[in-house]
Amino acid sequence: MKTPVLYIVIPCYNEQEVLPVTAPMFINKLNSLVSQGLCSEDSKVMFVNDGSKDKTWDIICAFAKENRQFKGINLSRNRGHQNALLAGLMHAKDECDVTISIDCDGQDDINAMDEMMRQFHDGCDVVYGVRSKRDTDTFFKRATAEGFYKFMKFMGAETVFNHADYRLMSKRALEGLAEFKEVNLFLRGTVPLVGYKSTSVYYERNERLAGESHYPFSKMLNLALNGITSLSTKPLQYITIIGLAMAFVSFMVIIWAVIARFTGSTVAGWTSMIGVMALIGGIQLFCLGIIGEYIGKIYSEVKQRPKFIIESTTDDSNE
Repeated sequence: MKTPVLYIVIPCYNEQEVLPVTAPMFINKLNSLVSQGLCSEDSKVMFVNDGSKDKTWDIICAFAKENRQFKGINLSRNRGHQNALLAGLMHAKDECDVTISIDCDGQDDINAMDEMMRQFHDGCDVVYGVRSKRDTDTFFKRATAEGFYKFMKFMGAETVFNHADYRLMSKRALEGLAEFKEVNLFLRGTVPLVGYKSTSVYYERNERLAGESHYPFSKMLNLALNGITSLSTKPLQYITIIGLAMAFVSFMVIIWAVIARFTGSTVAGWTSMIGVMALIGGIQLFCLGIIGEYIGKIYSEVKQRPKFIIESTTDDSNE
């Protein structure tokens, strides 16, 4: 069996502060994997510039000119982390045998790549990088992150607990992922749907080495909402259950009102009536909002707009 070509795929958005710190780390790790015979000398570190507004792309181009092991692709505009990552994976699948996706900030332990590659050589097509603990997180960050995964599972979106987008995928797995045509991406839930043999590698996450996080709590909420509505119809099922429950309660209230009318025990009930009306109205608006999210997803899907457009690559610049 030939030594596999590995591409380390790294999405970047406004990372001019952290790139000079982490890029040498990625190259050193790649060379270490090559020296161990885990991957080919033709392997590369590939950065995906997601429409950055700073000097990120200029830095990537400079790296690629200095070292042939660096490669970069530049998206025409900012498309978001998931689309940028997919762009890198789909571009890499035609040039390599296996990819490892990882964020640019240096928080994920790059030494876990050794075990990932060993698992690949043992026959695994997908290897998930999973955090073993969250001791470096604040209480709020830890509670919201773990709550995110539990809430996703409750809502029917199956994910790997404490796994983000640090993962190995074989060429075969990437080709399977390419068969998923949906526009609304949530790779943490889509990759497990590909199937094939998979396993997990556990590691401890570090502090961000430079710059600021691009994933605040608001983005986590938006990611969760997108994942749930893209992968599960359970919210719609819950709406049906709520509707049946409210219908039952309303029916019981009607029976009570009729009995009270004929027994002559009716009393002024303005407050209770307003309260019930407000409750039912709030539930209706909430349910309509969820239905609206699904309709919005359908609207995005039927237009079939491209998930990303690659404007240029460092290969173009170096020709």
